[in-house]
Amino acid sequence: MARPVRILDNALEAVGYTPLVRLDKIAQAEGLQCNLLGKVEYTSAGGSVKDRIAKRMVEQAEKEGKLIPGQSVVIEPTSGNTGIGLAMACAVKGYSVIITMPHKMSLEKEAALRALGAEVVRTPTEAAWDSPESHIGVAQKLQRQIPGGIILDQYRNVNNPLAHELTTGPEIIDAVVATPSTGLKPSSGLVDVMVAGAGTGGTITGISRAIKKTHNSKCAVVGVDPKGSILALPNELNRDGEGELYIVEGIGYDFVPDVLSRDPGTVDYWIKTGDEESFEAVRKLMRLEGLLVGGSSGSALSGALRWLKSDEGKRYGQTKGVNVVVLLPDGIRNYMSKPWFLKMALEAEPSSLAKQISAILQDSKSGVETVSEALAEGIEARTKPDIPNRPDAPDEVTY
Repeated sequence: MARPVRILDNALEAVGYTPLVRLDKIAQAEGLQCNLLGKVEYTSAGGSVKDRIAKRMVEQAEKEGKLIPGQSVVIEPTSGNTGIGLAMACAVKGYSVIITMPHKMSLEKEAALRALGAEVVRTPTEAAWDSPESHIGVAQKLQRQIPGGIILDQYRNVNNPLAHELTTGPEIIDAVVATPSTGLKPSSGLVDVMVAGAGTGGTITGISRAIKKTHNSKCAVVGVDPKGSILALPNELNRDGEGELYIVEGIGYDFVPDVLSRDPGTVDYWIKTGDEESFEAVRKLMRLEGLLVGGSSGSALSGALRWLKSDEGKRYGQTKGVNVVVLLPDGIRNYMSKPWFLKMALEAEPSSLAKQISAILQDSKSGVETVSEALAEGIEARTKPDIPNRPDAPDEVTY
């Protein structure tokens, strides 16, 4: 499913059609023999995998007469990326849009939403999903009182998993099937393992259905769920870190959305991940593969690497030609002010090259920084934003 080579009528035609990229350097560093492949979703028009469901939910609502031009106001509770996709779709189609979003979510997401014309309402991160103060509860209150208000509801809308069954899954299949097996790069010709994080669960549900129904019924589908969330099965997996707040955005919940299929065989295995390993995996994707991904991409990769070394996954990881696909949901654009990223990017240990630069420039009489530590450090010196009402998230630095 390659992107059409023609002039597109609008931004929505640039949703999806994302590349499948080899992660050979990471595979080699981790001692894997399989083909480790990343589905890079930040190349979609709105910057994330959620563009796909936003486009489909809006277009289907129009076909069903639920969205009326000039009257309807789209309201959606979201962790941000679905909101951005919806705001983009509504900008193209001319609908007003309101996004309710927990404080935990990044300032960049709010800025992008407002730039697209959306109204943004922040809600307490700690509020339970069924609380009137949660992003879901506030969205429902607004929908009841605003004329023309409609919640497309990514948590229940069948077009959420359908978008992935009809686009994301087939794109992955087509890329794997179209890539020939060679002596240097052998391939089974199949999607043998599919790894994805779960937020609403629509992504992993839809992709699993596409692969298992039409391509490879024996594909091992692995769901990744952050510690503190309750989506994994069996439920015993969720006891470690139960109820704790976690920093990674866009995955995990304190309830099970309707669009996450719990049918046997949809998700075959679950892996729980922590923040630190997720951010370390982000660093690997950036430094080794040149992919500027967000935190949930790190969760998906770290979960994949652990599963491929587990008793269940070892035979896949150590078999040449096996194709393991990891969904990388979004890019770093939405997280560049988050302390976890700034620490990784600006407070790294000085490299040998930084020390060499310092030695060369140490006698400079200009204002050039010449101390190796200064070349590597950064949060305190370079990032002290004076922004009133800054969102208060667990990983936010208080200034």
